[in-house]
Amino acid sequence: MTPEIEALFAKQDGVASSPQLLDLLPRRTMQRLIRGGDLVRVWPSIYSRGKPNDQVLLSGLDLRCGVPVAACLGTAAAMFGFDTESVTDLHVLNPAKHLLRPEKGLVVHRRDGAPLVTVGGRTLTDPAWTAIEVARGLRRPRALATLDAALHTGTCNRDQLLLAAKKQARRRGIVVVRDLIALARAEAESPMESESRLAMIDGAIPMPELQYVIIDRDGRRWRVDFAWPAFRLVLEYDGFDWHRTHEQLTHDRQKLAALTELGWRVMQIVADDVRRHPETMLRRLRQQLLGAAA
Repeated sequence: MTPEIEALFAKQDGVASSPQLLDLLPRRTMQRLIRGGDLVRVWPSIYSRGKPNDQVLLSGLDLRCGVPVAACLGTAAAMFGFDTESVTDLHVLNPAKHLLRPEKGLVVHRRDGAPLVTVGGRTLTDPAWTAIEVARGLRRPRALATLDAALHTGTCNRDQLLLAAKKQARRRGIVVVRDLIALARAEAESPMESESRLAMIDGAIPMPELQYVIIDRDGRRWRVDFAWPAFRLVLEYDGFDWHRTHEQLTHDRQKLAALTELGWRVMQIVADDVRRHPETMLRRLRQQLLGAAA
């Protein structure tokens, strides 16, 4: 790549159009660079240097449309740091006076009245609006996970979520999401923790402390997912990761030994307990709480 081409990509945030490139190099050279993977077609007549990320894909849409294109829904959530659904398609708002057509990997939305913010030079739908809009399209447990994650990032607060829900009144799913806002907690650190907590709420289990810190007899600090200090009961979600390192396994065993030595009882759950057998999980949890109370 010539210095002129490098400068062009740098100026346009990693993208360039076919006419721009052909002004700087012969067509045969451009075709060779495409075959070799040095140039990657991201949109019609728009190319990037190598495999593009979402930021580069959005820059390509800006260049294609001639105006900034706003990211929304899961794409905006990912950029704010609270995408719980591992969105792969790019979700954007159709720019005013343009007709951006959906295609593979691109979902175009019309969202009249969606408030926009600029983060790192990129236009996105407002974080609270984004969280509510994403949550409206999810099952209730995952909706709470999104609200929890939004609060956890600090990009919005509960009052802002309530205001965004008010602005999206009468839209599909808003009643469920509005009720969940009161239950959302910034302390939750994973979607499955959120799902587990909702199962407890629905099962009328006394609410635990989240991310509770226990100091053992050697002065070490152990943080647990859920704790009922009055009952000296801990509930931990086990992600069942086969790729745990020796250090992680050692840490988990030391943690269990330390809590047991202090007289805490530790109950562990996995995803199946929450999603497929919630009544069994709740029954066992109630038994643990009743046993501790006795």
